[in-house]
Amino acid sequence: MDELLRFYNNPVVARVAQLVIWVLIIVLAIGFLRKLLKRRIKDATIRYKAQKGVEVVGYIMIGLLVLISFTVKNIEDYTIIIGLFTAGITFTLQELILSIAGSFYIFMVRVYKPGDRIEINGIKGDVIDIDSIYTTLMEVGEWVGSDNYSGRIVKISNAFVFKGPIKNYSMDFPFVWDELNILVTYTSDIRLAQQVVLDTASQLLSEYTENSMAKWKEMVDRYYIENATLEPTLALDLTDNWVSLNLRYITDYKSRRNTKHRLFSQIEQAISATKGKVAFASATVQLLKIPEVDINLKNQKA
Repeated sequence: MDELLRFYNNPVVARVAQLVIWVLIIVLAIGFLRKLLKRRIKDATIRYKAQKGVEVVGYIMIGLLVLISFTVKNIEDYTIIIGLFTAGITFTLQELILSIAGSFYIFMVRVYKPGDRIEINGIKGDVIDIDSIYTTLMEVGEWVGSDNYSGRIVKISNAFVFKGPIKNYSMDFPFVWDELNILVTYTSDIRLAQQVVLDTASQLLSEYTENSMAKWKEMVDRYYIENATLEPTLALDLTDNWVSLNLRYITDYKSRRNTKHRLFSQIEQAISATKGKVAFASATVQLLKIPEVDINLKNQKA
């Protein structure tokens, strides 16, 4: 008991206890200010930045407080306490510590930011919030196709930025390549079909092509990457049943479904305007005539 009393009367222990109390006060103050800003600020962008600013300032204050508390002359007096305390915290809260480190890494390196579309830990969605522990996504895909929202809000630990690849659809280059297959018959005018598809795609996607050129130039200047063709391109593929015109084009990462719909609609109208020179293909079945068999039956008398 005497040793326990001496332990609690140790000035180093008292200082550590004061540090824990001040850290709790700062954490509670951060939570209170975040709620206050949420009620007072109507603009979502300003409110988000203000809340993040409060968090950053609070964590800086905690870091400075820890630094000041442990910067003393007789550090040998509480080396064991600090070591045990740090080891215990690190072991029990390793995922939390890694998540907090991940949040600093996300903001400092700009791995992604609110508004980006990312895929992390096998989950794809738009980033709607990044706090000190979790990244919140509006999920895209799953049972819903064509990059549409599923309606689910997903929270992913920031620790995953250290555990696997992060696919960002919008950082630096907010465009993606997509493909569309147009199937025409062998009796069609293939040259005319190619011209119709390319002209329609070039006219419809001219805005995306023009806007992507400046962004791609920045990519080439910044990264070790080869130049790429941004204009729509076409490739032929001959199959047993039809000629496949594979159209490759660039579009905004959030407009894949709408772009494909508009392309299909306008290409269909353009092909219909050829008045039969180009015709869409469908699966065909060839029926072969069964050869006739002449069977003569003769009665044999015993």
